[in-house]
Amino acid sequence: MQSNDARLLLSAVVPTLATGVLAVGVCAVAAGGAAVLGAVIGTALTVLIMGTGLVVLQQTAKKLPQLFQMTGLLLYTVQILLVAVFVIAFKDTTLFDTKAFAFTLLGATLVWIAAQTRGHMKEKILYVNPDSAQTKSAETAGSPT
Repeated sequence: MQSNDARLLLSAVVPTLATGVLAVGVCAVAAGGAAVLGAVIGTALTVLIMGTGLVVLQQTAKKLPQLFQMTGLLLYTVQILLVAVFVIAFKDTTLFDTKAFAFTLLGATLVWIAAQTRGHMKEKILYVNPDSAQTKSAETAGSPT
C-alpha cells in the first residue's frame, strides 16, 4: 500500500472510529450494556466493510485503471447492500440492541463516506506520472539513427 493510499484509509478510519466511540458513550448512558454492544458491532462492521472496499478499489486502480470508475460504482452498491443485509439479518436478534446497532451502523457509514470524500478532495493526485515523462524524453533525446 502506497503512502497516499494509507493516508486516505487513515483519513476515513479515524473519524469513523471517533463516531463509534461517541455512539458507544451515548448508548452506555442512555440504554445500557446491550446498546453498547450493538454500537460496537455496528462500528466494527462499518470499518470492516468500508475498509475492505477501499482497499479493493485501490488495488483495482493500480492493476486495472480502466475499470476504476465502474469498480467504484459497483463497490459502493455492494457495500450499501451488505449493510442492508446485516441490518435485516439482525433485526430480531436479542444479542444486542438493534436500534443502537442500526443507528450506529448508519451514522458510521455516513461519516466514512464523508471522510473518504474529504480525503479524496484534499489529496494531491498527479495527473501525469513525472517519472514516465522523464524516461520517455531521455529515450528519444539522444537516440542514434
